[in-house]
Formats: sequence, C-alpha cells, structure tokens
Amino acid sequence: MASSEDKAPQKAQNWWVFAFHLPSEAAYARVKVWRRLQNIGAAAFKNALYLLPATPEALEDLEWTLREVYQAGGEGIIFVASAVQGLSDRDLTALFDAPREAQYRELADEVQSYLGTLEGRRNRPTTADVAAQLLRYRQRLAAIEAIDFFQADAREHVHALLRVLEPRGIEPGARTEETAVDTNPPATMSGRTWVTRANVQVDRMASAWLIKRSIDPTARFKFVTDRHYQPGPNEVRFDMYEAEYTHDAERCTFEVLLDLLERPDPALRRIAEIVHELDLRDQKYQCEETAGVKQLLGGLVANHPQDEDRLDRAGQFFDDLYQAFARAR
Repeated sequence: MASSEDKAPQKAQNWWVFAFHLPSEAAYARVKVWRRLQNIGAAAFKNALYLLPATPEALEDLEWTLREVYQAGGEGIIFVASAVQGLSDRDLTALFDAPREAQYRELADEVQSYLGTLEGRRNRPTTADVAAQLLRYRQRLAAIEAIDFFQADAREHVHALLRVLEPRGIEPGARTEETAVDTNPPATMSGRTWVTRANVQVDRMASAWLIKRSIDPTARFKFVTDRHYQPGPNEVRFDMYEAEYTHDAERCTFEVLLDLLERPDPALRRIAEIVHELDLRDQKYQCEETAGVKQLLGGLVANHPQDEDRLDRAGQFFDDLYQAFARAR
C-alpha cells in the first residue's frame, strides 16, 4: 500500500525560458550568444527556446546573456513557466541530462585511456606530469558539474576514475609571485553608497569585498530590485545594468573595479581570475581553486538569505583567501 508520501503530488518544476532574435547580419554575435548559452548549461528546445531551472543564479546568467543580445542590436525576453501539458518535467530534465551524460562519458573515456598508458610504460611520466594531467581533468569535471543541474548518472564514474589516478600524482605547487602594494584610489571614491542588485552572488560579493578593502573603506551598500535604478546623491552602482562599474566586454565587475587600483597586487589578481571563471564560466585562467571556491560560496549563499549577511561572511572568506595567496610565495 502506498504511503502518504507516495501519494503526495510532486512539486512542479519552474523554468526560466529565454527567447531572442538577432539581426541577420549579426553572425558573430549569434555565435557568441549561442556559446554563452552552452557555457551556462541552457537546454535548447526546438532551437527556438532555451531553458534553465528557475534559480536566482540561472536568472542572473540569462540577464547577462540578454544584455549581450541587446548590445548586438537584437531583442529578447526571459519569462518563467511550468509544464502543463505535452512534455513533462521529466522530459525537460532529460534535455539537460543528455548533454551532461555525453560530456561525462567523453571525459571518463579520456581518463580511462590515460590510465591505460600508465601501465607498463618504459618512459613513465613523472609525478609532476601526472599531477598536471590530473588537474586538467579536475578542471574539466568542475566545468561540467557547474551546469549539471540534475546530477547526471555518469558523474560518479568520472569521480571513481580520478580517485584511481590521484595517488599517482601530487598536487601542483603554488605559483610564486612578487607581492606589490596596491595604490589607494582617488579620494572622490570615499564615503559612497554602492548600489547593486539584490540577491548578491559571487561577482557582487567579491566586488563588495574589494570596494570595502581597497577602494572605499567607509562604503555602505544598498540592494535594489529595479534593474533601471537611477542613483541618488553620493550613490554609485556596480554589477547591474547601466552601472558605473559593471561587466565590460569579456571582464567581470571585479576585474573592472580592479582597474581603479594603480598597482593591484598578485593576490588580488588571482582572486580576480577565480571570480572571472565563476561568473563568466569560460575557464579562461584554468584556476585549480575555482571549484572549491564555488562550493564554499554556494554554501554561504544557501545559508544566508539576507544580502547584508552574505557580504559580511563573504568578506571574511575573501580576507582569508587573500592572505593564503599573499603567503604563497
């Protein structure tokens, strides 16, 4: 006999739905938008609509994508929907799982093949070579996991193979860099109210930390939901539409703010690389710390729904991360 839990209806999955149109001559922009949709894990439905689970993080990704569409002279829309008839939530989930399964299987085959080459070789790779290859595999795995919204089955197989490979290598040593002291920004930036979008995520949390640490030590922060918010006296906007400091071409807001410092030190630059990868998801810098930082910040966001609390806890985290990088010389 079915229990009451078995009889209880499953909660319907809500989805962000994204549709856009670009001018016929905007071929480069079309490819760029398509690649970004792939990088954020959007599932294509009939090559007309793109879906993501209705989470705040996914909405933020789509908002930046929509901004790129507008910049290229196109138009688009984001709306929320749930399946009523036709395809079920399970069918829609399969649209996400299928490409992730393929990516996991491809990576698993490569790891399996590499393990095979380590057996019985005369000129075996050094432990450093194995460690470097292991790091590359982990970075690829982290990139897939970042958009594996529904825990595709093949994921565990990759983890198992990497556990076999791990004892054969060692973690790469920390990079060595000279430490420089960042120069204070102009005095006109002092004592401002810094305005950003509510429900802060990684780029906004890191940017707020950088503002407080190196740009405006007496900064106050304000969180708004109006995307076209107009700043009041002594207010400056960051990481939002039409903001004074926000995404610029291929850089995240943290990187743009870093330009306010005349000589940012290497530890700040390393944090910028991690924030860039987490926000833009392009694996540009191949930072080995990115996956760990993502997991920790994800837990922070989940445990602290209030933006003020998130900034406070994130500030402590980035203080510690900065000190770790500053000592790694």
